[in-house]
Amino acid sequence: MLETIEHSDDILELRLDRPPVNALNPELVARLDQTLAKAGADGARAVVLSGRPGLFSAGLDVPELLTLDEAGMHSFWQDFFGLLERVARFEVPLVSALTGHSPAGGTVIALFSDYRVQAEGDFQLGLNEVQVGLVVPPVIHQALARLIGVYPAERHLVAGQMVPAAEALELGLVDELAAPEQVVERAVAWCREMLGLPAHAMRATRTLCRADLAALFDSREALDIDAFVAGWFSEPTQATLKALVERLGQKG
Repeated sequence: MLETIEHSDDILELRLDRPPVNALNPELVARLDQTLAKAGADGARAVVLSGRPGLFSAGLDVPELLTLDEAGMHSFWQDFFGLLERVARFEVPLVSALTGHSPAGGTVIALFSDYRVQAEGDFQLGLNEVQVGLVVPPVIHQALARLIGVYPAERHLVAGQMVPAAEALELGLVDELAAPEQVVERAVAWCREMLGLPAHAMRATRTLCRADLAALFDSREALDIDAFVAGWFSEPTQATLKALVERLGQKG
């Protein structure tokens, strides 16, 4: 479900490994959050999140999440926000190595990282929640607007369309493109560049510059979990999600 790979200079790679598409279910979200916490406590100087070749993560595991009741979904969403908060507040550089497609939840995690390396080629990423009947929570909208700008974020979210890798670079949704087989290597190299700087100055400046991102989680009310869960269980959204699962089943 999650593979741990140690690189030199105390750089730790956490590779999502939940076949077939690294979909984010309660167990994977909890495992990733716990492993990040341990990595920080164990002295990792930088962390790289990666996926398998051609796919970082397909986002939320909609079929499994549809089996949860309201209490279960509320708990999952709290845990998912907890993971995002850990990434936003992580004490050392954390890079998302987007090794291929990365729709919805995969892109969301990347928003809160320090840096994003995307596999070049015929890959897509982005926040397509509107297409599946969901409303993006405020904290995710604000993180996207922080990264690419307020109006570009509006246009992207309202349309809910996936973005090709090259366009994502132009938009600022990712920081660089690399050949698929070199994505992790480039992410590790970026970490080494950061670690080559005077440590105290780099960390203090990093904390200063990311304070607004971390502050998005200061108020539990601002996360609007209740509204998201209510929207998830609304009749139109349930119908859209179940139709999506049926289409995916037919493709499989």
